[in-house]
Formats: sequence, structure tokens, C-alpha cells
Amino acid sequence: MFRLKLRKLLDYPEPLGDFMAFVPGTRRQTNYTSTVAYLAQLIIHRYAMLGILDENGLPLQQMGILEAPAGGTAAKPTAGKLCGECGNRTMIRKDGCDFCTACGAVGSCG
Repeated sequence: MFRLKLRKLLDYPEPLGDFMAFVPGTRRQTNYTSTVAYLAQLIIHRYAMLGILDENGLPLQQMGILEAPAGGTAAKPTAGKLCGECGNRTMIRKDGCDFCTACGAVGSCG
């Protein structure tokens, strides 16, 4: 889960937040959309140095602790409105309340 959050943060924009910085592990510079995006890139690079993730933020080997169930019995996220918690468009109306089918967050009821 953490690696997915890091990969989402790589494109996180801030108003007037873009700047030039060194690409981790190289002598060249690139433009980052925000400080948050740059820190996410630094963390992914560090995990790559430790042999946990590759430079794209993907795991080098599956550890099984976050593995999806093989049977496919888990509920699939349903398309809906934008969720304020996870940022996915999976907020639906369930039992009179807004419910995110991706992260389980409960929004306004009534």
C-alpha cells in the first residue's frame, strides 16, 4: 500500500510549487511538480537502494503481506464520486451514506 501512495505522490502538484532538483542517484536535474513529489522520489530511490523497490516504485519480490486474495472474492471498487480520503473516484451512496468502495471511508449521511 505504501508503495502505491508513493507512486501517486510522484505527480502531486502544488500551486507555484514546481522547481528544479537533482534526480536521486544522478548528476542531472529535472523539474518536479512539488516538494511532496520530490520527497516521494527520494523515498522510492532509497527503497531501491535497499533492494525493496525498483526505481519505478514497484516491488522487486512479492512478500505476500499485502497480496490480494487469490479467489477474487474481495469486493471490487465501484465507480462514483471523488473520495476525500483516498482520492479515487469510488464514492457511492450506500444505506443513506456516502461510502468509498476503495478505502471504506464513510462520508456524509442523510
